[in-house]
Amino acid sequence: MSNHVYKQIELTGSSPTSIDDAIRNAVKKAAKTLHNLQWFQVVEVRGYIKDGDVAHFQVTLKIGFTLDD
Repeated sequence: MSNHVYKQIELTGSSPTSIDDAIRNAVKKAAKTLHNLQWFQVVEVRGYIKDGDVAHFQVTLKIGFTLDD
């Protein structure tokens, strides 16, 4: 393994469909403005309830990426 230096950011993705979609939405959005994305870690899962039913999933992630040389 090379000697990399990593930066971490924290994002919250959301989706009305699933936790998986919430994660993917956050990663896809991060990939539009950041590069060298390497990993993610789920920090928190929560949701929004409307009229007695699950309306939205929210997933907070730490996303790690390598810094440029």
